[in-house]
Amino acid sequence: MTSPFSLVLDAQCALGEGPVWSGTEQALYFVDIKGMKLHRFEPEAKRHTTIGLSEEIGCFAIRKDGGFVAGLRSGVWHLAPDGERIAMLAPNPEPTATNRFNDGRTDPRGRFFLGTIDEKKAGGTAGLYRFDRRGLAKIESGIWTSNGLAFSPDGRIMYHSDTPAHTVYAYDYDVETGEATNRRVFARLEPKGDDKGRPDGAAVDAEGCYWSALYEGGRVQRYSPKGELLGEYPVPAMCTTMIAFGGDDLKTLYVTSARDGRPAEELERLPHSGGVFSMRTDVPGLPEPQFDPQV
Repeated sequence: MTSPFSLVLDAQCALGEGPVWSGTEQALYFVDIKGMKLHRFEPEAKRHTTIGLSEEIGCFAIRKDGGFVAGLRSGVWHLAPDGERIAMLAPNPEPTATNRFNDGRTDPRGRFFLGTIDEKKAGGTAGLYRFDRRGLAKIESGIWTSNGLAFSPDGRIMYHSDTPAHTVYAYDYDVETGEATNRRVFARLEPKGDDKGRPDGAAVDAEGCYWSALYEGGRVQRYSPKGELLGEYPVPAMCTTMIAFGGDDLKTLYVTSARDGRPAEELERLPHSGGVFSMRTDVPGLPEPQFDPQV
């Protein structure tokens, strides 16, 4: 099947994740979790740089006051623009030998939401957290792999997925308080035959539609605000991981991918696995809010 996505950066990431578009810089940031790197890519100039870190980085957000807030294995950190660790803002409340921070996203007011992964798959010991000036607060427990964080255009709905459960959830969200309530199933993917695709990272467009990258599914899906599947778009990588809208009109959809642990036959067939791919969309995405340490 012909893919509408084309390769924009052959990053060869072990586990590419967490793309964030900086409108100010016209640059795409993303991480390689297992490679312990933060990447920066300027599409127009085709300039690509990396920042090496001393531990795995699961997610991050650009800070309003410069640098980044990031979920590292050890905890939530304030990082300088060059990746130097300035201060730990909160320790990882889970066992760091088996649970690390994974997916994350900033809410419309600048709070940072991030979840963890139960790497041993030993019983859903991961959680979902909110970080703001009040500290780190648990929002949800009993999770296997926290993913798919996104917010509706009006900020009143928060989305979150538990990847091994093949389920995307929706919450009522109070942007004034940062409280998420009334969790319900938004979409559930039933495994079919050899298709192991399950919901990983996500983003919401200006029409309120939810875009989900399917890990081991080799495609991206678009859902209506009511949870109806509107379209599927194949990607030349089996393990797509997360989505971000970018470009000066926010109509370029970027998707990261992974190659770690994939069969040799698959990597021969899909040699750019671990790269960043893009396609143009008719509907723009939403500007990515920056983390505000004062909220």
